[in-house]
Amino acid sequence: MDKKMSVMVVDDEEIVRESFFHWFQKYGHMVETASSGFEALEKLEKNPFQVMFVDIKMPGMDGIELLEKVKQEYPDTIVIIITAYGSIESAVKAMRIGASDYLLKPFKTDQLSLVMERISQQEKLVSEYKYLKGRLEKITRFENIIGQSAAIERVFSIIPEVAQSNSSILLVGETGTGKELVAKAIHAKSHRCHLPFIPINCGSIPDSLLESELFGHQKGAFTGATHARKGFLEVVSGGTLFLDEVGEISPKMQVDLLRVLEEKKITSIGSREPVDIDFRLISATRQDLERGIADGTFREDFYYRINVIKIEIPPLRDRKEDIPILLEHFIEKYSHETTSQIDRATPKALEFLKQYDWPGNVRELENAVERAVVLSKSRTLGAEDFSFLQSPTPALSSPLSLRDMEKRYIQQLLEENQWNVSKTAKVLEINRVTLHKMINRYKLERPAETK
Repeated sequence: MDKKMSVMVVDDEEIVRESFFHWFQKYGHMVETASSGFEALEKLEKNPFQVMFVDIKMPGMDGIELLEKVKQEYPDTIVIIITAYGSIESAVKAMRIGASDYLLKPFKTDQLSLVMERISQQEKLVSEYKYLKGRLEKITRFENIIGQSAAIERVFSIIPEVAQSNSSILLVGETGTGKELVAKAIHAKSHRCHLPFIPINCGSIPDSLLESELFGHQKGAFTGATHARKGFLEVVSGGTLFLDEVGEISPKMQVDLLRVLEEKKITSIGSREPVDIDFRLISATRQDLERGIADGTFREDFYYRINVIKIEIPPLRDRKEDIPILLEHFIEKYSHETTSQIDRATPKALEFLKQYDWPGNVRELENAVERAVVLSKSRTLGAEDFSFLQSPTPALSSPLSLRDMEKRYIQQLLEENQWNVSKTAKVLEINRVTLHKMINRYKLERPAETK
């Protein structure tokens, strides 16, 4: 066997440990020994091993108990049980728990060579599996959008179709569904991909400032304008402008933007000279803009101008078959970004996450996984690591409207944050002014006990 491996031998008999040590050292493997299960676990915390040879009968913690702990904390470690002829039943039990093979005492070196050869073949299969898994991950990702459900595949299929046109696109979906990721994917697939992509969250910028941000201003145009500044509409020239939460734009700003879209010219604040511009507009909203038209808060002519092509982004509750690969992706991401070493989630944890309603969608799932990874005391995430999530609610007899879902989600976040508006606004990625408007719009009231 050419491949060199890291090996730990756990046996309470010194002569057995020494025999293993010299044999593995002779063939170039990195080998460590431990005289008890407790010592083995201490050494594993400092340095994980690819293979462990574990004696089934040891005082204190026996081989079965050590095997269970290793498979829970280090599931990728290959464990070989060392047993005597009279303990075959225990060896079979160990195989059921997760041992890869067993070695009978007293053993000969050719038997040990055979076991190591089988381990080598197993490692080769694992390597091939990881390669194929990596290929599958590339297939299930589209410009950083992860999923393989029919609902998200429909979004994947439409992105290349619309990317090459210059028509305005409206992305509709709840908070946290990934509307900006879809906008970036469209930009990346378009002929404008080498030019700027500028995202602006209209809900986080006061209307008075938004005009200056978009159109720019001349020196002295207003108090505090100490120098001229180009607006995003000019800076984005040739590229893609993404207006997130376009439903928050005032009617006056809607008129100004409508004129820009029709004339392809802008005039900065304090100037009389129009400037020719060229950009692709992608807008996004979580609101029911047609209801806004009926209420008189959103202009119909502006709505039809930004809604040439409409793409609906599915909520996570409509694509729950994507939760396993999203979960795996976020575990890998935050295990890498933090000092935590999380390998996987248990089947019970996955089932719990599938039962949850996810009002905050993929963003809420990502936040939940990040929190679980940081706080977990184990290398495996269990259902208890997600106990901070509210219990799944029973299905309603009739589906909620987007407006009702938004109201319920905001109410939930406010309660989770003890009605701290600043914290809640940060989670929603909007400013406090916008959140206060939404609280008034939905007539949300703070419970007496939290006042």
